[in-house]
Amino acid sequence: MILYEYPFNERIRTYLRLEHLFRRLAELVPRSHPIDHHYALATIFEVMDVAARADLKSDVMKDLEKQKNILNGYRGNPAISEDVLDEVVGKLDRYFNALNTIPGKAGQALTENDWLMSIRSRVNIPGGTCEFDLPAYYAWQHRDPDSRREDLERWSSTLGPLVESIHMLLKLLRDSGTPQKVMATHGQLQQNLPQGRTFQLLRMKLDPASGLVPEISGNRLMISVRLMHQEAPDKLVPSHDNSQFELTLCS
Repeated sequence: MILYEYPFNERIRTYLRLEHLFRRLAELVPRSHPIDHHYALATIFEVMDVAARADLKSDVMKDLEKQKNILNGYRGNPAISEDVLDEVVGKLDRYFNALNTIPGKAGQALTENDWLMSIRSRVNIPGGTCEFDLPAYYAWQHRDPDSRREDLERWSSTLGPLVESIHMLLKLLRDSGTPQKVMATHGQLQQNLPQGRTFQLLRMKLDPASGLVPEISGNRLMISVRLMHQEAPDKLVPSHDNSQFELTLCS
């Protein structure tokens, strides 16, 4: 099954983008080829760009505190394991404190590294990191893989508290939803959202064998899904078939 996710607000959209970059970074750093490590470093710069929002760290800390208060409200509930609750609340506390000790924005410590910033200023220029533009960077790419990997891990470790916090917040958000089977009639689904609840994330699973691709839109009142299929190479057209898929709304 292919899982698609659609955020209902800018904060969750930012979290998902960062999670996407964190996963890419985790794939690239353990590899050995200089090209992989080039794109790992470029990914660190992308994380810094996304995390440059002045209120991001504050938003994450507020969400950690909010989730802790929600979970503490379950204390005394016989259906809830106190040991598991203590473990999750303890993680939230640790992530909150770790973020709180980081001065400034996430990744700000890296901006003080002139060598890294010279690479960052050219990495988005087509061909801008050639050896004649950045000879020191070219030399770094010729170091042994373990040495480069150690540098990448050291640089990316400054983002560790943000990585852990966002992974935890998105896990709690995803766990809040209940999957349901729905039918897209003639390739379309429109559904009004329940009043009195604020949903933050839509998740849907499609069978890859169907060859369908969703176009999702939504707001606090309703969601709309239109299913597309590939008619010719590089061309998507609306599907007019009745198609079933799994839908989850997370709040």
